[in-house]
Amino acid sequence: MKETPYKAPDFELTGVDGSLHSLKDYAGRWLVLYFYPKDDTPGCTTQACSLRDARDELTALGAEVVGVSKDEPASHEKFKTKHNLNFMLLSDPDGTVINDYGAWGKKMFGKEGILRKTFLIDPGGLVQKVYGRATPLGHGEQVIAELQRLQNL
Repeated sequence: MKETPYKAPDFELTGVDGSLHSLKDYAGRWLVLYFYPKDDTPGCTTQACSLRDARDELTALGAEVVGVSKDEPASHEKFKTKHNLNFMLLSDPDGTVINDYGAWGKKMFGKEGILRKTFLIDPGGLVQKVYGRATPLGHGEQVIAELQRLQNL
């Protein structure tokens, strides 16, 4: 893992809204960019709901939340609707951005796949914090506390 801070890799991915989203779209704001294995699985749902519940406080701190997985936009739409997710989900079907961020690798039992990683990116586009293997339960609160620390609040 790289030592922070470092320049966040650029991306351009299709969102659940059908539009292309890029790192530039979030310039001037904090970005909570998280990678997760699969829509509507137990750990991914717990993590997404934790970030959903923390979103108002994160927004008050000047941060946007964006989730990325290999799932297609239609799957993201079902996931978002079912759990009332209040943030953007992006589709990376070929895994290019997942690889660029180092969120692909060995998982349990030697299988490879998407690693549950979260990146806190500052308004200037620098990665300030990486959660290497994010814990789904309470993840939103962890991110709030770290964002407050980074902002010296």
